[in-house]
Amino acid sequence: MSKMKKPLLVMASALLVLVTVMTGCTKSNEGSPPPTNNPPKTNEQPNEPPKENTEDKWVLGEKPLQFSAYAHYQDTDFPKWESTPIGKYLSEEKEVKIDMIKAAGAHTQKLSAMMASDDLPDMIWTDRDHPDMDRLEKAGKLVPYDDYLDKYTNLKTWMGDDLNLLRSADGKLYRFPNWYSSRPFGNAGYAVNKKIYEELGSPKLETTDDLYNYLVKVKEKYGDQVVPFEPHRAQERQGLGVLYTAFGEGASYTNLNANLLAVPKDSKLTSLLTDPVFREAQKYISKLYREKLISQDAFNQTEDQVKEKVMTGRVAVYASANPTLFASEAHKELTKTDPNAGYFMIWPIRKEGLDKNKIYPGTYTSFGWNAAYITTAAEDPEAIFAFLDWYTGPEGMNVQFFGPEGKNWKGFDEEGKPNFTENYDPKEVAEIQTKNDKVMFVGNTSYIDPAKWKYMESLPVEEQDWVARYQQTITWPTQLNVTEFTGLNPPTDSEEGIIRTSVDELFLEIYAKSSMAASDEEVDKILDQGNKDLMDLGYDRLLEWRTVKWQENLAKMQK
Repeated sequence: MSKMKKPLLVMASALLVLVTVMTGCTKSNEGSPPPTNNPPKTNEQPNEPPKENTEDKWVLGEKPLQFSAYAHYQDTDFPKWESTPIGKYLSEEKEVKIDMIKAAGAHTQKLSAMMASDDLPDMIWTDRDHPDMDRLEKAGKLVPYDDYLDKYTNLKTWMGDDLNLLRSADGKLYRFPNWYSSRPFGNAGYAVNKKIYEELGSPKLETTDDLYNYLVKVKEKYGDQVVPFEPHRAQERQGLGVLYTAFGEGASYTNLNANLLAVPKDSKLTSLLTDPVFREAQKYISKLYREKLISQDAFNQTEDQVKEKVMTGRVAVYASANPTLFASEAHKELTKTDPNAGYFMIWPIRKEGLDKNKIYPGTYTSFGWNAAYITTAAEDPEAIFAFLDWYTGPEGMNVQFFGPEGKNWKGFDEEGKPNFTENYDPKEVAEIQTKNDKVMFVGNTSYIDPAKWKYMESLPVEEQDWVARYQQTITWPTQLNVTEFTGLNPPTDSEEGIIRTSVDELFLEIYAKSSMAASDEEVDKILDQGNKDLMDLGYDRLLEWRTVKWQENLAKMQK
């Protein structure tokens, strides 16, 4: 699930007509400074915002800033900075230039080579608990942020006390989280092809039995021209992980994550492979697989291949950690030529008899999904941190989402949200967000979600943004908070860290084999042997180590 790194309202391809009159735009506050200390009003936020230390403070635009950045994700490279709206604006107006380092798919080799030659990028953006970052930290190659937090206060203000859970074993903070939030968020779930659904009579689609019967009908009618169930990239636990949650109340998508790979039970983390819910889900999945109701290349297809199928409407049901990214774009394109085409989202599928309000196809933490690290290669790490802190604050968030102040927004209201102007262009805004998506390094969900919804809620339902509408009604209410399970990765050079790597590699093999099993009996056989093989690698020791850390997290959260 390393690719669960998309923002919440970022990917919207607006299906809106141009709106010339905005509601709620107050001109009395136009041009007012951004609210740097106005976090969401929740019990999770500190009562008093930290006081800024303005002495020798780096200010965006007062002097040039140039640094290198690298996205350490397979199949992901940062685009050229100036090719994005935010990059072009900041480069031309604020003299901020970022040199993007590409790996062209060879990310493991690329970072290993940079580490070996001690030629690191100034900033690395990757998983919040990536083992390669552990190695760099141990080698003293990461810059701690502690000295900057009271000087540049957006992160500390908006993140609150939960920021302490991101500290490393030495007590220092090296991670700047992305899409952190104090409120539920996330996009995991199911998108359904509207045209196919209506052609098949718009049947009930609520339970796993309903889903199976529907997929059978899809295959009978459309044959190989349509993929009945598209699970995105299964090797990243994507759509199959979503389907797993249908079989248990409170079953967590994160249970399959390499950073957990366990099921909590009686204050302990227990083996995923012995979990009855996981086993039942695997039997259901293998049935779909052997009846060719699911993508036969689910474990080796690329993102581009998935997108092509969704964009051309050749998918009946699409499940993913973030189906809104492709489905919203596809909806926009398909409805251009056929108003009855496109996609819609459904309430999460559940096994018959389970409470629909206790099924969570996705998860969230207050830390989001990934993080930005500054390395000791940076000539001025404080300036980079100050830039990231501005980027994550109200002004930075608004420029990334709505463009530079003046056209679509101007100033802030009394709640710190942007004032949208009568010139607000939803099509332009959607394009800005889509093009900026891959360079949103340190998104602030707590701020931007209410800011975006301020505009959307003023529109008729049929004109509301596709993503925003389904987030409000389906995805956000059905995401599970798993903040307590963060930071459960042992150091890579420890015995548990070595076990972790081996366990995850073997688990993916077991996961794929059991998903493609020829029968329920074979699923049990594969999982029985797989559990034994994992234990032989030290899986039980890893579970014990993670249980201790999990209990420590719970203790910290209760303080």
